[in-house]
Amino acid sequence: MQARGNGHRDVLENYYNKDTLHHIALMESEADTEVAITDENHNVIIASAKLDPEELKIINMKPESVPRNGAILEKRWKSEKFISTVTPYYVNKRTQGYLYMFRSTDQVQVLINELNNHFIAAALITVTLLVLTILFLSQALTNPLIRMKKATEKLSKGDFSVHLPEMGNDELGELSRSIKILAKDLQHVKEERKEFLASISHELRTPLTYVKGYADVAKRPNIDSKEREKYLEIIYEESEKLSDMIKDLFDLAKIDKNTFVINRTEVELCSYLHTIYDKVLPAFKEKGMDLQINCNEQVSVYIDPMRFEQVIFNLLDNAIKYSGPNTVTNISMNRMRDSIVIKICDQGNGIPEEDLPYIFERFYRVEKSRSRDSGGTGLGLSIVKELIEAQDGIIEVTSRLSEGTTFTIRMKEMKE
Repeated sequence: MQARGNGHRDVLENYYNKDTLHHIALMESEADTEVAITDENHNVIIASAKLDPEELKIINMKPESVPRNGAILEKRWKSEKFISTVTPYYVNKRTQGYLYMFRSTDQVQVLINELNNHFIAAALITVTLLVLTILFLSQALTNPLIRMKKATEKLSKGDFSVHLPEMGNDELGELSRSIKILAKDLQHVKEERKEFLASISHELRTPLTYVKGYADVAKRPNIDSKEREKYLEIIYEESEKLSDMIKDLFDLAKIDKNTFVINRTEVELCSYLHTIYDKVLPAFKEKGMDLQINCNEQVSVYIDPMRFEQVIFNLLDNAIKYSGPNTVTNISMNRMRDSIVIKICDQGNGIPEEDLPYIFERFYRVEKSRSRDSGGTGLGLSIVKELIEAQDGIIEVTSRLSEGTTFTIRMKEMKE
């Protein structure tokens, strides 16, 4: 209203005459507002409509010192009948009169009520949409969580047959995939435990059967001393195998309980490997095999000498067992960036490709027949892997049938 009054003021000041006065009054007669133009003594010259007593009362207040941009005379739209503004207009640089703008508060009340109704309707729609959204999201979130809760309850009871749908790439999807992976791993552990117990039973029963059977035969009084000595030798061999197996089982149990002691120290690797080479060379010569070593650099590693020797002995023992006469087994050491790579390569029977992923599992044998003469308990390579990883190393295997097998050990080099 004040801005509208200022606009009329500008027109009056530029074109002050009766026609302009009538034109302004005519314009406001068609608007929601009313206008009253007075002289400098606040006497009404013209108005756009018959003035209400309340409007006249506001005019008769005769405000003084009104700024050029006008002033608000009444703004209490809740309690008064009209709200109003006043703007002075000047002709020849002196006050010629005042321009009053009025608006009925009934119109304002109607507008406010309409706005309130709009706000209430908008609030109701917003609350309704919010409730529906919350219900939808709660269903979308709680249903998968309830299914996952039931899945974990099944896992806690030993039932690993968990089936959960794919849930995207968000946090719920990650949780669902983690539960499925956990179920799969627990199922694998359960199957491994069953297989492990079955393997232990089988491996223990076989030598015990031999010991018991040959002991019964050796006790017979009617056999000669040579035959008895032969049976006693078999009993001794089987008891040795049984003792080795129990020792391996104890070692694995200690590793699983983290009670396996690793006493690491700085070792100059090449001289250390040459010492092992000297120890095992007679065993290779006895079988008509050749053992070579390629290690001439000055390299230090941080290892447990006794446990690492156990690792090398085990790998070389496998080379002796599964390679024939006139074959060559090679021990080599090389630097590769910050790592030391030790390779033990033989020209033995090799390992089938389908068996390579499982070669380090406990009681796993490429020779499925479990023959007495095929050697080994199926625990050696498991212990090798555990010992290497306990010393922050990595062991890998590559092999080709009838060509040989290569075991690769990677260790960190000690820096000065």
